[in-house]
Amino acid sequence: MTYVDIRNAVEAEGLILRGGFHPLDEDQVPPVSPDAGCGTLLILGNAGREMWRRFSRSPEFRQESDPLNAFSRRVIESIAEPFAARALFPFDGPPFLPFLRWAQRAEPVWPSPLGPLIHPEYGLWHAYRGALALPDRLELPSRPAAKRPCDVCPDKPCLHACPVDAFDGKSFDVAACIGHIGTPAGEPCFAAGCLARRACPVGTEYAYGP
Repeated sequence: MTYVDIRNAVEAEGLILRGGFHPLDEDQVPPVSPDAGCGTLLILGNAGREMWRRFSRSPEFRQESDPLNAFSRRVIESIAEPFAARALFPFDGPPFLPFLRWAQRAEPVWPSPLGPLIHPEYGLWHAYRGALALPDRLELPSRPAAKRPCDVCPDKPCLHACPVDAFDGKSFDVAACIGHIGTPAGEPCFAAGCLARRACPVGTEYAYGP
């Protein structure tokens, strides 16, 4: 079993292996089993539209309760089984696992002015769906060298695109956002996606569809 073997299995399901790390005690990674700790944690996610195409054709898509979580659980558990890995998910809890902190250990991502982590290639058009905890310490690829895109973005259009100024670079006014998208004026945000998110110039080729 190698990193490449797992990456191929992940990509065959329309997901992306987003990197990994060898956990320390402070990472709060659960053990793989009562008899085995975690030697390697691999983060699984998506970017662009491929996962959404798979999801829209899945049996979970039409179910009423948490269809995306159910899809993620089925797919990632099926990936985990042949590698004797434990599947972990950001939606199991409380208490919830520190996926955003794990993501920053696994790959070059940083908090954006809107809050979600920004990736140097995918921009804001990515997400984390789960993780694989493996008992073995796998050889991992070198972490790519990259800089936070927001540090070299002088205009920060993301902070000026929201029609109700829900973002100030430090917090998100949830009530203002929800109040807006529930009105006819909020239809562009509701149907095509957050205008502030779409204003970010990084990773536009990975933007999700309506």
